[in-house]
Amino acid sequence: MDFPTPLLTGTLIRRYKRFFADVLLDSGETVTAHCPNTGRMSTCAETGWKVALSPATNPKRKLAYTWELVHNGQCWICVNTLLANRVAAEGITAGHIPELAGYDRLLREQTIAPSCRIDLVLERPGERCLVEVKNVTLVGEDGAYCFPDAVTARGLKHLHELGKATAKGDRAVMLYVVQRSDGQGFRPAREIDPDYAHGLRKAAAKGVEIFAYRTHSSLQSVAVSEAVPVLPF
Repeated sequence: MDFPTPLLTGTLIRRYKRFFADVLLDSGETVTAHCPNTGRMSTCAETGWKVALSPATNPKRKLAYTWELVHNGQCWICVNTLLANRVAAEGITAGHIPELAGYDRLLREQTIAPSCRIDLVLERPGERCLVEVKNVTLVGEDGAYCFPDAVTARGLKHLHELGKATAKGDRAVMLYVVQRSDGQGFRPAREIDPDYAHGLRKAAAKGVEIFAYRTHSSLQSVAVSEAVPVLPF
């Protein structure tokens, strides 16, 4: 996924009220950017870190910038959770996720149950594959990439629905899109949301497949780069 316009770089002053971030641009101007991330953003939102913003294309929008990336001194981290689905879809279409290759059609945001939508549905004759995508930015104290970074009832519901789908004969996949490159392996964040970790174990026992793929982020683009091993949990 290429950024349509050049990103502006600066320094994070603070993130507050979840959706706002004050940034000192390299030009010397201080701006308030929209933060498209509802999580706690632990390990990826420290004051003084370098950030990259995209300018809004809609002149009527209240905030003129969107926070896209942050640099922790080791790597760029994509903090825009809205991009994960797009990056995953592009990676699948390009064949960069071999486990999900060979499907004829990719559909986005499909309703599979009352009040439950799945991010991606892949189809080919005789098979439907449901893919729920989760954006991963947290690194645990053990150096592993972890999800979630806050308790998620919605995420637990998705696991339940994917488990039900396998019982009906569908293929079901949890795809964790890791948006940084400074960790090792993926696991559920049991120390933050033990119910989610338990739900993931139950889903796996019902045949839900679990994959984690790391992305490479730069000031030009974000794209799937390589598989990350799923650690025992």
